[in-house]
Amino acid sequence: MVEKKKRSVGKNKTEPSTPLSVKKSVEEKKTAIRALKNGTGFPIVGLGASAGGLEALETFFTHTPSDSGIAFVIIQHLSPKHKSIMSSLLSKYTEMAVLDLEDGMKIQPNQVYLNPPDKNVVIINGVFQLMTPVKTSGINLPIDFFFRSMAEDLGEKAICIILSGTATDGTLGLRAVKGEGGIAMVQDPDSARYDGMPRSAMATGIVDFILPVEKLPEQLIKFVKAPYISTPSQTRVKDNQFTNYIQKIFALIRTATGHDLSHYKQTTILRRIERRMAVHQIDRVSGYVDFLQKTSTEVDILFKDMLIGVTNFFRDPEAFKILKDRVIPDLLKRRLTHSTIRIWIIGCSTGEEAYSLAIFFTEAIEKLKQNMEIQIFASDIDENAIDYARSGIYPDSIAADILPEILNKYFIKEDNSYRVKKHIREMIIFAVQNVIKDPPFSKIDMVSCRNLLIYMDSELQKKVLPLFHYTLNSEGVLFLGTSESIGEFTDLFHPIDNKLKIFKRKDFYIERPVDYPITPFYQESARSGSEEKQPSSEIEIQNAAERIILESYAPPGVLVNEKYEIVQFMGKTDKYLETPVGKASFNIQQMAREGLRFKLTTALHNALRQKKTTVIENLRVKYNDSFRTVNLTVRPLLEINRPQNYILILFDDKTPLDKGLKKKGKKTAKSDTDPVITSLEKELASTREHLQTTIEEMETANEELKSTNEEMQSVNEELQSSNEELETSKEELQSSNEELVTVNTELQNKVDELSTVNNDINNLLASTDIGTVFLDTNLAIKRFTPAMTNIFNLINSDIGRPISDITSKIRNENLNRDGAEVLRTLTPKEMEMQADNGNWFSMRISPYRTIENVIDGIVITFIEITKIKENRRLAAVVKDSNDAITVQDLEGNITAWNKGAEKMFGYSEAEALSMNIRDIVPDDKRKEALAFVQKMQEDKEVDSFYTRRITKDGRILDVWLTVTKLVDDQGKIEAIATTERDVTKLKKSQEMLLQ
Repeated sequence: MVEKKKRSVGKNKTEPSTPLSVKKSVEEKKTAIRALKNGTGFPIVGLGASAGGLEALETFFTHTPSDSGIAFVIIQHLSPKHKSIMSSLLSKYTEMAVLDLEDGMKIQPNQVYLNPPDKNVVIINGVFQLMTPVKTSGINLPIDFFFRSMAEDLGEKAICIILSGTATDGTLGLRAVKGEGGIAMVQDPDSARYDGMPRSAMATGIVDFILPVEKLPEQLIKFVKAPYISTPSQTRVKDNQFTNYIQKIFALIRTATGHDLSHYKQTTILRRIERRMAVHQIDRVSGYVDFLQKTSTEVDILFKDMLIGVTNFFRDPEAFKILKDRVIPDLLKRRLTHSTIRIWIIGCSTGEEAYSLAIFFTEAIEKLKQNMEIQIFASDIDENAIDYARSGIYPDSIAADILPEILNKYFIKEDNSYRVKKHIREMIIFAVQNVIKDPPFSKIDMVSCRNLLIYMDSELQKKVLPLFHYTLNSEGVLFLGTSESIGEFTDLFHPIDNKLKIFKRKDFYIERPVDYPITPFYQESARSGSEEKQPSSEIEIQNAAERIILESYAPPGVLVNEKYEIVQFMGKTDKYLETPVGKASFNIQQMAREGLRFKLTTALHNALRQKKTTVIENLRVKYNDSFRTVNLTVRPLLEINRPQNYILILFDDKTPLDKGLKKKGKKTAKSDTDPVITSLEKELASTREHLQTTIEEMETANEELKSTNEEMQSVNEELQSSNEELETSKEELQSSNEELVTVNTELQNKVDELSTVNNDINNLLASTDIGTVFLDTNLAIKRFTPAMTNIFNLINSDIGRPISDITSKIRNENLNRDGAEVLRTLTPKEMEMQADNGNWFSMRISPYRTIENVIDGIVITFIEITKIKENRRLAAVVKDSNDAITVQDLEGNITAWNKGAEKMFGYSEAEALSMNIRDIVPDDKRKEALAFVQKMQEDKEVDSFYTRRITKDGRILDVWLTVTKLVDDQGKIEAIATTERDVTKLKKSQEMLLQ
């Protein structure tokens, strides 16, 4: 039976080819309500990271697509006094927006959110709320805090991932996410820089994926695309024989584990099956059935997935407060001193509730100053959970759920964990038990069965609730979960607190359900199906009388099965049986006291094999350092028709009462003067004196030992107090260390980034051949580029010296004065100056401004302009020449036009730049012009020649044309420059001379 605070399974009533979620249940309604409230139609991933987490996060987002439709929330351990630079560092590894969380911010897909320092993050209805951590003796656990909030708000859409980090933060939050149907992923500890958090999460045994961080995104994307996440409210199964396949899954689980889950509510179990199908990327139930048949381990994983316990210490504080203030004190006051209080916790999961009740009962006994024995039976069907509970060791994150005074009083701090103290642990017997089919505990004062009934159908509830009534003593307490009720069984229990579901047993004797194996010790069933039969008042009186007779006059005994395991106690048997040391067991051979075991074994063998009753008289059984005389009866129950054999064992105590007083007036037979008697009396008197002396010496020694013991206890308390202070200091140092590691990692990344930028700047300055020197406010050298050594005689050791101390190769004696003026006016200054070798430089002096806009010196740059100066002279010559100098591209478009061309042809520069050269070439000369252009494109030499041009006013000019090729860096012609001289008059003179 699913006996934890867990999701369970139920009977399938769905028709073939029907959606899994057509039959709306409580869980489906909860899911739908959550979807409406949070308004998110997308999955949300919480990533918990601490020391070493930055490196893991960078790798994770490097492999995560930016359009996955997922919202990522990163929760880290941050120093409250340090401003995080995580957003700037992480934004280099993802195209998604990386945002610092703000109060009231609505979550959106394809974005990354970062928690702020010294704030806990809560998500409510898809909106972030920031809360100041409550300062307690325990450390703050922001990852657990957010994961729990995410589980409550998002349910099955919640996905948590735990990355590198120390300690155990995130483990309890992961349990909460899994309990609501979410997914848990953990970075492989071998790939984590710090493996504390990943290993703590793995120890829960409920993690879905354990992968290297670079493989987590791929698996995450596969999972969120599965129907379980993409359409959680309407997941459809494509198989026609759906019901049959679900029944086959139940059959496989029953075969592997022995537990029948077919009578539990169905919705949650179907969602668990869907989730396992999504994990393995299987979209048909038929395929998953085949996978289960071939993979035996998957059956165990599926079964354990249904047993995930959502529990913690003192869960539902309001209910536990009522227990502490009212219920437990009333229960103890009704019991006699030295009596035993018996509590049965059903579905104890990993034991938190059992230890919580043990602590509260211990506190109540101390407050009432009563001497009582508390015996708690905690049962569950999950063997792993029971083993975990037996260890009594929990992660240090439980400090968030337990008051500091309780934590210090009942727990011992160890490395990253707390251990329950021995006296609390010894109060509890943990046992693997199925409440449906295994025999119950009896004579119980309190039954706690919380958040289990809600997963049972009405048929199971009608069997279990009468069982609780039977097992409870008169006025015993029933403690249920806040979502549960006693239903129609108001005749069996009446409420102590109806809201918190705490009930008290009514003294009405009903019969045991017929399904249980020990029918003779129950009356006939009071209920069958939906019918109810109220016993008459005569039967009530008869039952009450029979019970009183049995309890008062019948010998105590037990009922055992054929494995010699006790299935029923009748009366007080502690004088003959004792609880074994070590693993919990109800084997009567192990529980039999000294003097009883040997004869009992023989009698059991005779009863089981030979079907005969054995009576053994006058057995001497050791009890409390004395021996009791007991008659033992071992009788097989042949009257019942059952496949299993049962044996009744009765203990008839025949120990005689003390007869300390002799009959009054009886005289001794011997005479007072008998010498033997006199001698014996003297010897007895001497012995008495010696014994008295010894007793006095022992009392003195005992007082000294008591005094020493008190001193030792005082020293021990001081040492314990010191140890607790050291543990607290250790926790604080560990927390500070995690924060410092995170800060150090961020700073190291920033240093690496600055180093890269610095290298880039150095290479940039070195490659520009621009001489640059940085001076402080006193005009002392802070830094200079290699090109500066060609202007000033600088070496590396000159850093820190005034610039005026350095000799230069330029002719400027006013550099200091110009620099001081720029510092004063903050106005840049620029001038040209010549070096000793004749080269020209452009010097610019500018203020040096920091990011905070603070003036911290000046920057002087020197750019060589020698060629520019020469080009300027040439340009002046060209510009003022009387010859027409033009530049044209290979298409003939004019790109340059000097003043000589304006005078010669009559076109202004603006007009010419929009013209083509053919516009000034006569028609009879165009072929000639094309020919010389073709020659130049073929890289042939073109000599100067006579030709003609047309002016703006239509005149024909004779010109002497000189052509120059303009080529690029590869020597390829890109333009043509022409120089044209007007030789019209010369031509006319020559013609006249020829004539």
